[in-house]
Amino acid sequence: MTSMVRRPLTGRQTELLTRLEALVLAEGFAHLTLDDLAARLHCSKSTLYTLAASKEQLAVRVVGRYFKGAAERIEERVAAVDDVRGRVGTYLAGAADELRRASAQFIADVSAFAPTRSTYERNARAAAERIRTFIQDGVREGVFRDVHATLFAEMAGLLIEGIQTGVLTKRAGVTDSEAFTALAELLLDGLRKERRRA
Repeated sequence: MTSMVRRPLTGRQTELLTRLEALVLAEGFAHLTLDDLAARLHCSKSTLYTLAASKEQLAVRVVGRYFKGAAERIEERVAAVDDVRGRVGTYLAGAADELRRASAQFIADVSAFAPTRSTYERNARAAAERIRTFIQDGVREGVFRDVHATLFAEMAGLLIEGIQTGVLTKRAGVTDSEAFTALAELLLDGLRKERRRA
């Protein structure tokens, strides 16, 4: 079997994919057929087929594009911050901002469809790995106390997953933004080198 090489997108395809991403982020994708998408985007089904061979593959492409774009935008924000504590806060604030673009239906559809759930899980693992890097940097720089960076990062990753799926925010009765702010406070206070005395 030969592997398919994806050709670079044309300007029109990129614009269509951008509009498709906005639609799917707002409404999810499970309930939409290719006919629905074509009608909503004012294009033909054959035009959609130039992006992917099926609705399922189109969903995977759009979800992957969303997470990739979100990661790039967050990293741009982090790159502008020198202080490691600030990088942790900026990273989590960026995640909250990006997640605000996604509707609850989008998150539910991503979780319910195995191929997109796999993309989502890779994103959560990447977030945990990024936080681990921040923690290691902070320990090395003497800003954070010496901790098990991987353990802290994995715990943060589980909380991020709980926020992204809506489980944690629903149980706590808070917004995604409030949850990410609390996670930043929890991490930064727990990593503080000089602990406050009671």
